[in-house]
Amino acid sequence: MSFHEIRFPETLSFGSVGGPERRTDVVTLANGHEERNTPWAHSRRRYDAGLGLRALEDIAQLIAFFEARQGQLHGFRWKDWTDYSSAVPGHEVTFEDQTIATCDGATQVFQLAKQYRSGAYTYLRPIAKPVAGTVRLGIDEEALVEGVDYELDLTTGLVTLSYAPEIGRRINAGFEFDVPVRFDTDRILTSVASFQAGEAPNVPVVEVRV
Repeated sequence: MSFHEIRFPETLSFGSVGGPERRTDVVTLANGHEERNTPWAHSRRRYDAGLGLRALEDIAQLIAFFEARQGQLHGFRWKDWTDYSSAVPGHEVTFEDQTIATCDGATQVFQLAKQYRSGAYTYLRPIAKPVAGTVRLGIDEEALVEGVDYELDLTTGLVTLSYAPEIGRRINAGFEFDVPVRFDTDRILTSVASFQAGEAPNVPVVEVRV
């Protein structure tokens, strides 16, 4: 898959609408009970970038970005303003935000991830597009230093430790992140008259697996 490591303009994504979607197969049995299953291990996010446009200059910027990606052909980074950090909203990122793994004494490569918890249930979301300069890593209560204790791949979200920690130790991480997406259309219909009348164009964006 072709992916451009460039973020959709933040000024245009701010004000967009969107969020996660799931796919669930529901079968209703003869007795009225249901059987539910999903073919997706992870959710996928959708957005409408058109609602973030506020000026005619925004349309020009959108078209330039769309043409450079060649429509749906190339993926890109997207900042989801409602969910872009490992930290609690309103707090700074720290290496204690998330526990991404428990050491087995041999593994040195770990995937950044964010945990979503409700009651006794959790969902662990892999993070493949961390933002440069925002990642913090630690083992238990000890902060690690990038370039000394570990290396980070910004295109995959993989961190490689310089050694394998002892069994049972916790790998903790904090970070900001983008969503890997592509345009979900090969055309954008714009009209100056419609835009000035308050009608935003429809610009669908969908998350891609990387």
